[in-house]
Amino acid sequence: MNQKPYSRVIYPGTFDPMTNGHIDIVERAAAMFDEVIIAVAASPSKNTMFTLAERVFFAGEVTQHLPNVSVRGFSGLLVDFAKEVEANILIRGLRTTMDFEYEFGLTAMYRKLMPHLESVFLTPAGEFAFLSSTIVREVAIHGGDVSSFVPAIIADALVKKKKV
Repeated sequence: MNQKPYSRVIYPGTFDPMTNGHIDIVERAAAMFDEVIIAVAASPSKNTMFTLAERVFFAGEVTQHLPNVSVRGFSGLLVDFAKEVEANILIRGLRTTMDFEYEFGLTAMYRKLMPHLESVFLTPAGEFAFLSSTIVREVAIHGGDVSSFVPAIIADALVKKKKV
């Protein structure tokens, strides 16, 4: 019986904040691959609600039940991070055809920069198909209840951020 080669994959994103949809993707990737690295992007061009350190902390807290998942913050090009951690597979979540078009363009660029980097696209469970970090932030900013969209630790942090 042939054994599959060891697989280390990266699930990159800003995760501002990490939603239940993100966690759904991480859990399914963790079941498919040997090691999943959640790569939290610094994204200095984005006006994030949470700092990089906060986003890394939250991602670690909400995935601690997955022994083959780790979390790392990074800045710079994703392909450089992939080389650094010796991963050649990216996990990307797709909700809509707009996501697909955007990701398709990114994948083409990644292939130019790192030809052996592959992308695996996962769609979220139906209950999370509408969910995005942007929507969650908007609901939270306007005082809405986000407790069914994010883990409790993140919902509490969103309420605290709103008060600041």
